[in-house]
Amino acid sequence: MSTAIEATGLTKSFGRTKALDGLDLTVLAGEVHGFLGPNGAGKSTTLRALLGLLRVGGAVRVFDRDPWRDAVEVHRRIAYLPGDVGLWPSLSGGETIDLLTRLRGGADPAQRRRLLDAFDLDPRTKVRGYSKGNRQKVALVAAFAVPAQLYLLDEPTSGLDPLMEAVFREEVQRVRGEGAAVLLSSHILAEVEQLADRFTIVRAGRTVETGTLADLRHLTRTTFRATTGAPPERIASLAGVHDVRPLDGALTFDVDTDALVPALQALAAAGVTALTVAPPSLEDLFLRHYGRAA
Repeated sequence: MSTAIEATGLTKSFGRTKALDGLDLTVLAGEVHGFLGPNGAGKSTTLRALLGLLRVGGAVRVFDRDPWRDAVEVHRRIAYLPGDVGLWPSLSGGETIDLLTRLRGGADPAQRRRLLDAFDLDPRTKVRGYSKGNRQKVALVAAFAVPAQLYLLDEPTSGLDPLMEAVFREEVQRVRGEGAAVLLSSHILAEVEQLADRFTIVRAGRTVETGTLADLRHLTRTTFRATTGAPPERIASLAGVHDVRPLDGALTFDVDTDALVPALQALAAAGVTALTVAPPSLEDLFLRHYGRAA
């Protein structure tokens, strides 16, 4: 597959603060790529580098172009939604959408109307009269109203209610179906898990894990919930079993991938009346890297 983004060894410091410390990121054409990390991990700095707004160390290519030297060419192929949407308060929502879309060649009127209806947005209201969620809708309509080959979306559902989040997911699936790549930076891990084909987890400006959800699950533990007569100490003593804890009359614990068969055999021998086995969610994978404090 062709590559939409290829970034290798990105470095950037702001005074004594190291925002990027050798970060790597590859996004394939036609995929939704989840870009995960807490505040300060380097996500927004990376997006600014991809847009050519920031000089960084290392190598960065967007559609095999240098986004700093070839910014105009790169921007023709990109739609960008910033994490902190700032709009002109004296313009209406519709005027703002028209201004933003004209910068990219203009929106198809039918597509613009469809998106306004889908996001339930009144374009006649002045931006100063919008809630945070409605300002986010203006930016989303502007981003999706003009076709792009790459969508850079930084916390795109901030302020949206669950119904509008569902509309957002439908639009992401639509543009992916049209062949576009989407880099989705978000703290809403369940949302990213539903949408993304592959994931990159970053921490302190470095890439700590990348791959499909199946790839990441291979590196982590499986969660068991068992109702058994065996004492917790007996389960905790099994090789590869971690964090045994009682929960609503059952025992919940995590098992290493290579210890699944022995754990199942030990549970069968101990006697089990109910058993649930679940692969870890994306949130579990994330918390493994950052700890519960994240």
